[in-house]
Amino acid sequence: MKKSFYCLLVGLFIYAQQGYSQKINELKDPKAPQTTEKWNNLKEKSNFAFSTANYSYSKTNPPTVETWSKSWNTKAWKGEKVHTQLVFWSNQNHDKIEVSSSPLRNNEAQEIGTKDIAIGYISYVMTDLAGDLKNGCGISQVLDSALVADRITNQSTFEYDKNTTRPLWLSIQVPRDAAAGIYKGSITLKGTNYNTTIPYTVEVLTHVLPEAKNWAYHLDLWQNPYSIARQHKVELWSSAHFNAMKPYYERLRDAGQKNITASIINDPWNGQTYDKYQAMIKWTKKKDGSWSYDYSIFDQWISFMREIGISEYINCYSMIPWNMNFQYYDETSGKYEILKVKTDDPKYREHWLPLLKDFARHLKQKGYFEWTTIAMDERPQEDMKRAIAIIKEADPQFKSSLAGAYHPEISDNFADYSITLGEDMAPEVLKARKDKGYKTTVYTCCSEIFPNTFTNSGYQEATWLAWHSVQRGFDGYLRWAFDCWNKNPNQDTRYGTWLGGDTYFVYPNNMTSIRFEKLIEGIQDVEKIRILRDQLTPAQLEKLNKAIAGFTNKNIIQNAIPKQIKEAKAILNSL
Repeated sequence: MKKSFYCLLVGLFIYAQQGYSQKINELKDPKAPQTTEKWNNLKEKSNFAFSTANYSYSKTNPPTVETWSKSWNTKAWKGEKVHTQLVFWSNQNHDKIEVSSSPLRNNEAQEIGTKDIAIGYISYVMTDLAGDLKNGCGISQVLDSALVADRITNQSTFEYDKNTTRPLWLSIQVPRDAAAGIYKGSITLKGTNYNTTIPYTVEVLTHVLPEAKNWAYHLDLWQNPYSIARQHKVELWSSAHFNAMKPYYERLRDAGQKNITASIINDPWNGQTYDKYQAMIKWTKKKDGSWSYDYSIFDQWISFMREIGISEYINCYSMIPWNMNFQYYDETSGKYEILKVKTDDPKYREHWLPLLKDFARHLKQKGYFEWTTIAMDERPQEDMKRAIAIIKEADPQFKSSLAGAYHPEISDNFADYSITLGEDMAPEVLKARKDKGYKTTVYTCCSEIFPNTFTNSGYQEATWLAWHSVQRGFDGYLRWAFDCWNKNPNQDTRYGTWLGGDTYFVYPNNMTSIRFEKLIEGIQDVEKIRILRDQLTPAQLEKLNKAIAGFTNKNIIQNAIPKQIKEAKAILNSL
């Protein structure tokens, strides 16, 4: 028995050392061509090249010549992460494809090592196509579907099926201590009877991008710890759950995330997610009619996220849920009950005021009060006025936040306020908010067909949204959601009555996406703009501001976004 176990361990070690080919599991392409004519007519049987990172290739058609290149050149600040797409296509099967990068070296023999270079194949996921829709919410019709490349794996070795286009992702994290200069390297792909190497160059500029923890950009992608528990099959709030969550939220932190999403009631969004948000506070109505509140889960969640490094705001949802149902445990009945009440009913105040007073006390005791907001999401103005009045009655220093329409009359109440892409905030209102240290962001949701971060969106649209926030003078961007996964998130991004990809940016097993990486690209650009604005000459600043001015929410032309981004980034990296 011991000998057999030893042999098994040795075999596994050798297997791991030699590498293995991962079988790629994807859904069938609904737009696959009826014949293999294009593949049969390939000039070369197997092909490998750099590609644009602006759009998704068809899985079942070979790339056209204008979409790829045999080399790649880019510029980067020290500390910046840069990336591009590669593509492999062939009319032959390959049992094992291996892709690797050499170190990047400059003329002084200094290098960016392979530990800072990542390559992984991109898998195709199912999405839907908006077609003629003007709004992607509450879709009642059957939409056309398509496979798109989005899920970036950490696997650079895989099996390849002939007559398919396989994209890959190359990412370089430039060290902050790298010397400025031109670094050259190459990417090698080895397949069955095929071996090729293509060159690339990274010019490291003299500027330094700070660590993400020091970025000013206010990113707020809502988290769903319940999705992670279900996907990893672990008990909620167990040590296994926290261990599973850690790499996801470290990834989110490293994108510049500032806010913690906390659900202080059960199901604040009326079941809009596959994994329903549960109450992180247990409300108990005692036999004598008084209330007690158990904050143990809330405290564990907040402590965990703050230890990771996400700590600017704790947004607590919601005093005004979408169904106006409020669950509590009743000691008299010995079970959970539901209070269904509107904001203009006296029972609403009676229900919330004791909690808010006790919650304020608890938050001050924990040192969280100044960072906490009672958050609302797309609620009617009159309801919010009533809720705000109760919040202020509980503690005049209690903060509120809103992700919703622009309401000038009550905007001064929201320390953290995110308004829709299509709305404008009066300059004097924005200035007053900045003077108070309030945060103002823009958000997209299912309403905006483009620019957006659906799986059917153009890759550059996520980058555009970050530039757009600068054009408005806003602090950042908000999106529902980071990780609200559906039943089969690794293959099919459609869920509910919203466009595909609406509910998550990243994939299970902590796999990132092109959409998420392109958003980070835009956030890095914003940080570069912030730093440069204090260093530029008047003429340089005018040139940069002119480029930024084009990222307005008026008359957006979807097909013009890639060119606009390219030209703006060229200006940014020349300063």
